[in-house]
Amino acid sequence: MTATAAPLLSNEELQRYARHLILPEFGKAGQEKLKRSSVLCVGAGGLGSPLAMYLAAAGVGRIGIVDFDVVEVSNLQRQIIHGQSTVGVRKVVSAKNRIKDLNPNVDVVIHEVALSSANARQIVRDYDVVADGTDNFPTRYLVNDACVLEGKPNSYASIFRFDGQATVFGLPGGPCYRCLYPDPPPPGMVPSCAEGGVLGVLPGIVGCIQALETIKVLTGIGEPLKGRLMVFDALGMKFRELKIRQDPECPICGKNRTIHELIDYHQFCGVPNDEEAAKARQAQENAAVNADEITPAQLKARMDAGDKPYLVDVRNANELDICKLPYDAWIPLPEFGQRWQELESKKDAELVFY
Repeated sequence: MTATAAPLLSNEELQRYARHLILPEFGKAGQEKLKRSSVLCVGAGGLGSPLAMYLAAAGVGRIGIVDFDVVEVSNLQRQIIHGQSTVGVRKVVSAKNRIKDLNPNVDVVIHEVALSSANARQIVRDYDVVADGTDNFPTRYLVNDACVLEGKPNSYASIFRFDGQATVFGLPGGPCYRCLYPDPPPPGMVPSCAEGGVLGVLPGIVGCIQALETIKVLTGIGEPLKGRLMVFDALGMKFRELKIRQDPECPICGKNRTIHELIDYHQFCGVPNDEEAAKARQAQENAAVNADEITPAQLKARMDAGDKPYLVDVRNANELDICKLPYDAWIPLPEFGQRWQELESKKDAELVFY
């Protein structure tokens, strides 16, 4: 007699996934595919929160999470995988605990590192699909190139203010991220969510679409967003679809590939890496000793001592509503070119702009 193989899905899992199992297009076969599959979630933030939670709830067997940040109060407006009790905790740890509470059958692997050219391919190659939920261009190009070089689909999504995008890169015959964006935007042209803001519910909507596309790729059901970029306008509640074609001259996925190894993506995008940024901040603080610049701490010390320069607030009205100093003049930066003459009478005074 031959031993009977243990069922892939336990009785508890059959009950847990009952609503999947009764779908004719999905069924037990689809659920078993998810059980055997693995997904790497790059980022445990706004997009990574709904993405990881719905992948876990759906029954993906192994979920990897890459993040090296800690939970902050400002994250909780949109990063629903975290909570008040995990403020100050590493995001990967917070996310793992939430996923295990949601579905203890999922194997959660945490990568508490900054994804880089030195480790990306090694991490990516251990997963069936990579889901990119990052918010900066160097990491997006890094994830794309690592996925192409390792032959992994890249379930991609991005958000900004009230708009979102989603597609799947790296499917056979389909484009990659470089086919859509051959070159990064000039540094500083596209502000981050921290600089430009984001409606809290937006990453929930787009992250769920990203999770859906990932599940479709893993199970083979439906038609994934291959060669199609879904664009979502939250304010107008409109979805649009843009066609994306594979670029035959693409340097990473084209016929005559010129990129065979991962490169320095911060240099490629013209932005400093973490070490360079830290040095730049230190240099800025050192430069603040000069008369041209002053730090908030230095300004406060002077004001506490009764030495108050003429304060000019150049922020926009919505920023002014958050907090403000007792300014002497308010001239929003977009209007400054037309209103600078208002300060002409103070040309001999010491002015501090903030």
